[in-house]
Amino acid sequence: MPLIRSVFQDELDNVSQTLFDLSVMVSDSMAKATKSVMTKDLKLAEDVITSDEKVDTVQHDLDARIIDIIARQQPVASDLRALVTALRMSADLERMGDLAHHVAKLVRLRHPESAVPAELLPMLEAIGETAEKIATKTGVVISTRDVSLAAQVEKDDDEMDLLHRQLISALIAPTWKHGVETAIDLTLLGRYYERYADHAVSVSRRVIFLVTGKFA
Repeated sequence: MPLIRSVFQDELDNVSQTLFDLSVMVSDSMAKATKSVMTKDLKLAEDVITSDEKVDTVQHDLDARIIDIIARQQPVASDLRALVTALRMSADLERMGDLAHHVAKLVRLRHPESAVPAELLPMLEAIGETAEKIATKTGVVISTRDVSLAAQVEKDDDEMDLLHRQLISALIAPTWKHGVETAIDLTLLGRYYERYADHAVSVSRRVIFLVTGKFA
């Protein structure tokens, strides 16, 4: 029995490691996507678009592994909670990768022009930095199960929400002069980043549930 438990624990640890690896991948993807927006770097945008396939593959393989563990080990109590929570977390992380992919696709769509007017680039940079901060913290939360840090992610999301509102305010201001198409582009960009942060918050809340058994 101790040997069986040890093997099972190794499988659980590998699941956690893969979730952390996914968090690093989607954090890197959004950081690159933001840089491609700032610099109009088409090659960087294409790298993000291509790397999304790897994120999808890792997530699908992880889900299959989790289902296999549940079928073989028939876990109960906290072990079952950990595996079911991991399934949901992997879906959130995969969606974060999709949102970075959407940002990069907008860069490709508007190349060689910029999707963002020059005067709004500092705001976009702040939004991107906030997204990267949130994703990095989420990775630490996954690896350490630090409940207090998980709660901080939600506060960081408030910062993202504020930046998002500021962006929308700029688009609807009477002084807006960049036309409808650019306004739509920026509305979509803002939404992508805002949803990216929301999924990170969802992951952090699931860690809180995993540790405490209570929904945040």
